[in-house]
Amino acid sequence: MKRALFAFLTVLIGVAVVAMTALFVSKNGAEPPTLAATPAGTAQTAGGEVKHATLELSVFPNASASQPGPDIPTSNTTMVANSQQWPFYSPSTSIQLPANALVTVTIHQYDTGGQIYNNWFASPTGTVDNKMTVDGKEVTSIPPANVAHTFTIHQYPESNEPAWYVSVPLPAQADNAANEANGYPKPIDVTFSFMTGAPGNYVWNCEFPCGTGYVQFGGPMSQRGFMSGTVTVV
Repeated sequence: MKRALFAFLTVLIGVAVVAMTALFVSKNGAEPPTLAATPAGTAQTAGGEVKHATLELSVFPNASASQPGPDIPTSNTTMVANSQQWPFYSPSTSIQLPANALVTVTIHQYDTGGQIYNNWFASPTGTVDNKMTVDGKEVTSIPPANVAHTFTIHQYPESNEPAWYVSVPLPAQADNAANEANGYPKPIDVTFSFMTGAPGNYVWNCEFPCGTGYVQFGGPMSQRGFMSGTVTVV
């Protein structure tokens, strides 16, 4: 009985440590410079005419001379991450979007990938008509075995702000894709649109296991500036 109780308490303490570490990273992670969406006039939607804005991101498999990596206040984290060749979103993971607007995002995807753990994340959700375009072709899903990363927006669990969820999968580059002059293959371009609501603060992250540690969800997966960040709707 004592052994069973000791084992239970050991597991409980371990879970608490992991939870507190994750909370600390989330609350105290260094923030890179804010990337604001570009105003693009207005757009017609099913709900009428609304403000329109655009946002452009890239996903790189590693830092290089042409893409030196994230610029975040914690220089030691950046140095360690770049030396380990962590993948990262660019030019920033701190994103600002206008409220009550249609936002069109284009992501240039340069990384390889593989099988995603949950097939749910192989389909766009929360976008207009739950669709996206891949190199100009409209799709509603991609093969679960060919995912590089995802761009997944959600709210803080303790928040009382309006619920908001957007998730888009990014197809993987072929393992033998030829590099261009910048050291990366020709990007796969993914474009999608979604509506924002009232002002609020949200987080986003990649749901493809592209990190380190337990089931590859550590390292860049939890580090702002790399595979996770914030979305501020203003």
